[in-house]
Amino acid sequence: MTAVTQFIDATVSRHIGTYSDAVAIPAAPRSSSCLPPRDCGRTEPRPEDFAEEARQASDNVCEALRCAGAELSDIVQVRSWLTPRGAIDAYVKVRKGVISHRAANMLAVVPQLIRPSLRRESEVTTVVTHSAAEQYE
Repeated sequence: MTAVTQFIDATVSRHIGTYSDAVAIPAAPRSSSCLPPRDCGRTEPRPEDFAEEARQASDNVCEALRCAGAELSDIVQVRSWLTPRGAIDAYVKVRKGVISHRAANMLAVVPQLIRPSLRRESEVTTVVTHSAAEQYE
C-alpha cells in the first residue's frame, strides 16, 4: 500500500477556515494546529480566565492529535502566540501541566491573532514512531 498524506478533521477549526486540525505525513513529522474556541469549534464567548482558555486549547490539541493517531508524548515542538502579555505565566503553567517532556518550545506575544477575540493560538509538531503510525502506511 502506498503511503498517503492524511488531512485530519477533528472539528476544532471548521468555524475558522478551511484548513486541517492535523496533518499526518507518512514517515515524517505530523503537525497539529488548534485555536482556543471551546467545544471543538462552537463559537461561544471566551472564558474570562486565560488559564481556562489555555486548558480548553490544550484539550483541542489533544483531540486533534488523537484523531491523527498521535499522543502528547509524540510532541517534539510547540509554537504558541499570545495576545495578552500578562497571560504568559498562566500559559506556561498550563503548558507544563499538559506537556511534561522537554519538547522544543517557542512563545511569542503578538498584537492580534486572525480574530480579535482570540488570545492564544498554538501549533504542535509530532513525530509518531509507535504502531499508530502504521495506519498511514
